[in-house]
Amino acid sequence: MANGLLVKLLIHTGVTRYLEFKSVEGSYVYKSGKISKVPIDQQEALSSDLMGLFEKRRFRSFLIWVQNMQEDEPKTWDGFDPFNNSMSALYNKFSLDKNTQDFTGHALALYRDDDYIGQTAITTIRRIKLYSDSLARYGKSPYLYPMYGLGELPQGFARLSAIYGGTYMLDKPIDEIVIENGKVVGVRSGDEVAQCKQVFCDPTYVSDRVKKVGQVIRCICLMDHPIPSTGDALSTQIIIPQKQVGRNSDIYVSLVSHTHQVAAKGWFIAMVSTTVETKMPEAEIKPGLDLLGPIKQKFVSITDYMVPIDDGLNSQIFISTSYDATTHFETTCLDVLDIFKRATGEEFDFNKVKHELGDEDQ
Repeated sequence: MANGLLVKLLIHTGVTRYLEFKSVEGSYVYKSGKISKVPIDQQEALSSDLMGLFEKRRFRSFLIWVQNMQEDEPKTWDGFDPFNNSMSALYNKFSLDKNTQDFTGHALALYRDDDYIGQTAITTIRRIKLYSDSLARYGKSPYLYPMYGLGELPQGFARLSAIYGGTYMLDKPIDEIVIENGKVVGVRSGDEVAQCKQVFCDPTYVSDRVKKVGQVIRCICLMDHPIPSTGDALSTQIIIPQKQVGRNSDIYVSLVSHTHQVAAKGWFIAMVSTTVETKMPEAEIKPGLDLLGPIKQKFVSITDYMVPIDDGLNSQIFISTSYDATTHFETTCLDVLDIFKRATGEEFDFNKVKHELGDEDQ
């Protein structure tokens, strides 16, 4: 997201001086077997094929209310308290039908399930505003993708680390995380031990400190054409809400190409992912694969979704969760912020982020 947590965190670290981002050309949502552009403003609400005539007007009124609502100005609430009323009550206020609620919650607010409907409305309102604000920055969609691919992120941090005296040791086996009196004191590789007071790692390094809570299936597809019905967009994000395909989890489809310098001209890379719910994972991503058209080659992987079994405060070993099925990184950033709070004892202050993407060169 152009105005999301990941971009703000990257700006704060200063690593964006080594990165270049480009907007994703289209944001779509799946309904009744076809995809449609996600409507976010009054004009798009009235022209969208996701809704009938009267529903369009109700949704337009909903969007106007969300955009005009100011948290510190109750007079803009129009009699609805978003801090003490549920999202379900807000939907009812505007008489939005289930289909509209579906794409609002999953394609605009980017929720992975429907638990949010029973929660206070203010969180969802903030998420919709984030989507709108991100879209306003670059116009085509709210999503950004790094030029030359996601591999630029660790490379950028390696360069930034070198400036501050840090050392990256690549392809270095980790033989043991050294513990004394219940706390981490170092990391051993062969006969060498790097001493430390804290360790930050993903679940693959500490199998005895994590547990499996699910699985994620991902399918990377090579194609020689863009996704049909997207106006030949060279990069795309598509969300298939769970209810549209009779599931409990959304399906995510993303497409990138030479426009982001990740493939040769004329070639496209699509990824379809979701949370595994059955014993036939590949069948679960079929609705996403069917949207792609002819596929030259595909690569399927199924990975365990692991979470830490404790908060790491006693051992000072802070473990991230595995990557989930989403392709927008907002959930990953929430995990990073949670680790930051546990490790430092305080919330990350986003007021520290004073500049914006692109200011580094000024």
